[in-house]
Order: sequence, then C-alpha cells, then structure tokens
Amino acid sequence: MREYKIAAIPADGIGPEVIEAGQAVLEALQARMGDIAFRFEKFDWGSDYYKRHGVMMPADGIERLKGFDAIYFGAVGAPDVPDHITLWGLRLPICQGFDQYANVRPTRIMPGITSPLRNAGPGDLDWVIVRENSEGEYSGHGGRAHRGMPEEVGTEVAIFTRTGVTRIMRYAFKLAQARPRKLLTVVTKSNAQRHGMVMWDEIAAEVAQEFPDVTWDKMLVDAMTVRMTLKPQSLDTIVATNLHADILSDLAGALAGSLGVAPTANIDPERRFPSMFEPIHGSAFDITGKGIANPVATFWTGAQMLEHLGEPAAADRLMRAVEQVCEAGILTPDVGGTATTKDVTDAVIGAIRGSNI
Repeated sequence: MREYKIAAIPADGIGPEVIEAGQAVLEALQARMGDIAFRFEKFDWGSDYYKRHGVMMPADGIERLKGFDAIYFGAVGAPDVPDHITLWGLRLPICQGFDQYANVRPTRIMPGITSPLRNAGPGDLDWVIVRENSEGEYSGHGGRAHRGMPEEVGTEVAIFTRTGVTRIMRYAFKLAQARPRKLLTVVTKSNAQRHGMVMWDEIAAEVAQEFPDVTWDKMLVDAMTVRMTLKPQSLDTIVATNLHADILSDLAGALAGSLGVAPTANIDPERRFPSMFEPIHGSAFDITGKGIANPVATFWTGAQMLEHLGEPAAADRLMRAVEQVCEAGILTPDVGGTATTKDVTDAVIGAIRGSNI
C-alpha cells in the first residue's frame, strides 16, 4: 500500500465545493485501485481566515505544509478583500516558498464539450502550456512613490534571470520531447521588450541544441492569440513568461469550452518540496453555493497530482472516467449542461467503480 499525505486548502468561493468533490473522487479511486491510500488534512486558510486574523494563512503556514506529498488547492479571492492581498497572502507564497517554478496547464477539448471554435473538436486542440512560475512580471519588485500626488509613480519590475529562464526552458523542451509531436512554441514579446524577452529568445536557442529531436518555433504573444484561435492544430507544447502564459492559458481554457475544465499544476521539478495542484477557474463568487460549479478541472488536476506522485495508472483511470462522463453529456451549465456539481461527481465516481481496465 502506497500512502500519500495531501494538504487540502479549499480557500474561497467555489473552492470548498470543488475540493470536496475532488476528494470524494480520489477516495473512490483509492477504493478501486486497492494499492494506494490518501490521507487528507484540511487547512481553513483563505479570505475568511483573513477576516478573522488579518492574514491569509498563519506565519508558520509554509513550514506546516513541508511534510506533505502534495497540496490540493481550491481558489483564492473574495469580493470584499483586495485581490493583491488574497493572491500575495496565500497562493503566491506557497508557489514561491516551495520554488514551484513550473506551472503546467494542459488543455484539450473533452468529448461531449463544444468548443467555441468553429469546426473544432476533440483532437483539434491538445496543448500543454508551461508557465514560468517564479519570476518575471510577478516577482513582486517595484513600488509606489508620492502617493496621491499628481506626480505619483508606480513601478512593476519584471525580473528575468538566466537561471530561471534556462530551467523553465529545459523543462518545456523535455515535456515537448515526451509528447508524440515533439513540438514546442516559445512565446515572448521581444520586439518591444528588448532586454528580458530577448534573453528568453537567446536562451531558448541555446537550450534547443540539447534537444535536436524537438521542433521549435517562436511567436510574439499578440500573434500567438491569433494562432491559438485560427490554427489550434499547429500547436502542441507552449512555454511563456509568468504573465503571458497566465493570459494565454485562460484563452486556451475558453477555447476548449470553459475555464471549468482547465487544470494547473505548480511543480517543483526537483521534488525538494510539495507541489500544488488546482483548477484555474478562480473563486467564482457569482455561482458560489449554487451547487453548479464544474468539478472537471479539479478532477483533472487531481490526475496531474497522481502523475507527479508516480501513479500513472491511477491518473489514467481517473481521466478515462472524466472523459466518459463528459461524453455521456453529464455537464454543468458552464459547458451547456444542466447537471449539478454533485451529479458530475457521482457520475465520475460511478465510472471509476465500474471501470475494468
């Protein structure tokens, strides 16, 4: 029996609803597999915790998470707490504190889900976006001076290091190498941002020499939005900066049908610390408590977690169950269905229990 300790941080909005669903599905998978066990510990950190304590998580939060094998995260953000407080108070300290420098966001059109792209279906859009997750535009460097004065200045400094760019580029090339098409697209804005972005391009060319079997090309981020929309079949693995990949992955989720089916993994490839797995849909306070949140992204990122933990058979079983349910038309309203979160969860659990492979 292989046992894994999972820290569950449901946090805000629909986060508790989808993490509860994800935990139920993983427990069903545990029962079906018979040789793995999950030990969940829940942490009540988030915006409600902030309103009670003035911080999003306790001072020793990072230290308390170190002993876990993985972190299962819901969503962060609340309408009555500034976004920079929620993000910088919980999610980013975990990502940066554990040097989870590879943010991996797979995207594909699921069976049964209609893409807004004309004539696009399963197989026409099958990407993995690799987002540099430790520096760039989200480094937290900068500041404001002369607040409230006519001459007030705000600076946001994007930090790019050779170490940071090289390691994410090497990670992306290795991932592309492991996929059937062996194709990587490097996204920058090096025509306008002539320092950090030009360095990205140069380092991409250097790292590419280590992977002669990988075909790669470059795109400016604005042109990339056009290519994603008009020629989705031309893309496979994509690597971009913290900000650019953040934006492009939301577009990717929308093109695949909904952010409700878009997962992400915040990975420490060196496995020094626990990695964190979450849906990218956000806290979605407009549907919180209505029981219609799409849990598919949470299930999919659960499969990413299983792969990272070295359980590919369990990950495959989970994704087959999710695809079977989607193909059967058991879908939440965001993807054109009428099912509830519980309906989808129960259907996936049923598919897991009934699977024979």
